[in-house]
Order: sequence, then structure tokens, then C-alpha cells
Amino acid sequence: MTYQEMKENAEVRAFIKKGNAYLDTLGYTDHSEAHCALVAERAADILRKYGYSEHEIELAKIAGFMHDIGNGINRKHHAEYGSILANEILRNTDMPLEDRVEVVACIANHDESTGGAIDAISAALIIADKTDVRRNRVRCTDKASFDIHDRVNYAVTGAELVVEPENKLITLNLQIDESICTMLEYFEIFLQRMIMCRRAAEYFGSRFKLTANGSKVL
Repeated sequence: MTYQEMKENAEVRAFIKKGNAYLDTLGYTDHSEAHCALVAERAADILRKYGYSEHEIELAKIAGFMHDIGNGINRKHHAEYGSILANEILRNTDMPLEDRVEVVACIANHDESTGGAIDAISAALIIADKTDVRRNRVRCTDKASFDIHDRVNYAVTGAELVVEPENKLITLNLQIDESICTMLEYFEIFLQRMIMCRRAAEYFGSRFKLTANGSKVL
């Protein structure tokens, strides 16, 4: 089982599509294949820069692409639902048992409400997922209809994740339009996720830093 094969898997794609449509009805931002692919590639980039093997990078990409399939069942406990679904899907592939357990565990622990990093692969997935903050994840651009999640994401006019193993530092640099969202609102939504990233960065012997409009805030 390769990452490319996973991206083409009809069952995985169906659950991502269903979950994204379900979250749309709840007013959530985009959780489509675009988000899943971005998380997969970003997790891979983190591991690659820290010198992990191509095998570990491939597992991170597979887990990254599959991480939100549980939304197709229910948003609440979607990480746990997703891990069960992933186990059933991967059971029918040629993926070795040890690798399947790794992917399933990563998916089960990626949500801040119940999970946390358990190893470097899961840490890379968490950082990749929680730092995907961008304007084009907002589905409806009618500002009058925005809730706080929409405002926070729409207010981000620029985002860059900088991984510096030589400095033992992972930094998320954001540009935020404070006429749309105040810094207080941003932290109301994202503080727990950023703390999760900080703990995940420790698996790489690194610190996690957040800057907004050029100023360090975490």
C-alpha cells in the first residue's frame, strides 16, 4: 500500500467526501481531499527535514490523507471513528500489521479533544493538521454569515510553516487581518491546538513558536 494508491482508494475518498459534506451542514471549514493531501505532504516534509526514513514518511502521508475519514460518521470522536475505519480499510491491503497499527494509532490521536502525539509520525501529523489555517478553507465568503471559526480562518491572509531542525524550532508565521478577527478570537479557537503542536514538536527535540503579524505570541 502506497500513498498514491491510498489517494485513489474509492472507499477512503467516499468517506472524505461524505465527511466534508456533513461538516458543511454544521458550518465547518473545508475538510476535503485538498485539506487531507496538504496535511499528508506537510507531515512528510516535517519528517524529511528531521531525517526520518522514506518508509516512515510514507506512513505519515497515508495517515495524513486518511486522518479525517471519521467525519463521514460523526464529527464528535471523529478521530476514533476514523481509526476504526482505517483499520478495516487497511486490513484488506498488503500493508504489514505493524504499519497498519502505526497508521491507525496516528489517526486515533490527532484530535486535540482526546488525543496527543505518541511518536514522531503522529507528531508530524498533528503539526501538519493544526497549522492548516487559511482563508480559502472558508466555504462561504459572505462576511455577514461568518461564525467565529469562519472569521478566524478568513482573517488569515498569509500562513507559513517554517521547519528548522538546525535551530530545533518549528514556527507558524501568520498574517492576520485584525479588522476581521481580533487576536483574542484567534486564541479562543486555536490556543488548545497550538499547545498540542508545542507538545508534538518536543518529539523532534524542538520548540514550537507562533508569530502573528511579526510578533511572537506563543
